[in-house]
Amino acid sequence: MGIHEKKSDTIVNICFIGHLAVDSIVRFKQKRKPTLGGSVTFGSLSLKKYEKTAKIGIISNLGTLNFDKSLLKRFDDSFIDLRGVKSLEVANTNFIIEYVDHSRTLTLKSRCPNLRFDEIPDFYFSNPPQIIVLAPLCNEISYKYVSKILEAFPRAYIGIDLQGFIRNIDKSGNVSYLREESTITNITKIINLIGDRLILKGSEIEMKMLSNLESPDKIMNWCKVFNNNAIYIMTMGEAGSMVMKYGEELIKIPAYKPKRVVDETGPGDVYLAIFLYEFFISDKSWNKIEEISYKASAAASFLVEKKGPEGFETKKKVMKRIMSKKYIK
Repeated sequence: MGIHEKKSDTIVNICFIGHLAVDSIVRFKQKRKPTLGGSVTFGSLSLKKYEKTAKIGIISNLGTLNFDKSLLKRFDDSFIDLRGVKSLEVANTNFIIEYVDHSRTLTLKSRCPNLRFDEIPDFYFSNPPQIIVLAPLCNEISYKYVSKILEAFPRAYIGIDLQGFIRNIDKSGNVSYLREESTITNITKIINLIGDRLILKGSEIEMKMLSNLESPDKIMNWCKVFNNNAIYIMTMGEAGSMVMKYGEELIKIPAYKPKRVVDETGPGDVYLAIFLYEFFISDKSWNKIEEISYKASAAASFLVEKKGPEGFETKKKVMKRIMSKKYIK
């Protein structure tokens, strides 16, 4: 894999769907100033930094009662299309994320309404995205919504961030991964519905919950039960990641060593965004997908070096880190 790769002439049109969140992060008992959060935030901003020619839009609900609209300047400055973001006079989705060592607890303090398919702007249908990333945070995307997306955009690849489809959130806002049959049935139906167009990413804890298994190798082998040509990705923090497709050899990718660890929020979102972009412009061979996975892993390693949605890097710097081969052992 050379550092001076030929630049793609393809302009990729990608849409991220899910709530824009505000994250209040507590690390080592020190509370930080609230920042933009959510998979659509980290995914869209990281991809725009990685490849500035990418055409990126966001479909979301934004609650104006507890959201500082100056935060949206980050998207405007990056030329990310926010015409699909609907402002509502309600409380915005807001999480408190508390880190202790390398584990974290999430508490949902407020939540925007679920997304509605009929609120997607018309221009998305006249100029359809080639990739659609379904990245809910708190079950705001329903099975019906997904089915309508598939009908409206029959040629798009569909990326799924597993977390917001399977989180259990109690009345106090405590977020957990208690395995409930209704939740598993819903996401299983969604996976089967999308089929060969699916690229699914889940963290180790999310994939354990989905499969009801513990061993990483067994979890990835279990994905064969869906009997489709989808791609399944499991991110495991410092242990790296695994990528699986039916009929292909399991890919194991190491994690790259960051210069420092400041904030562990969002690397999985970066991984999925970069993977999807590189996958789309590739020949989609399994050897190429292994290369793509290294790029996604390296891009994700930069995020933890800075607070909030800041630690994104260009493709040139990502490729330089790949060439360094400095992995976490």
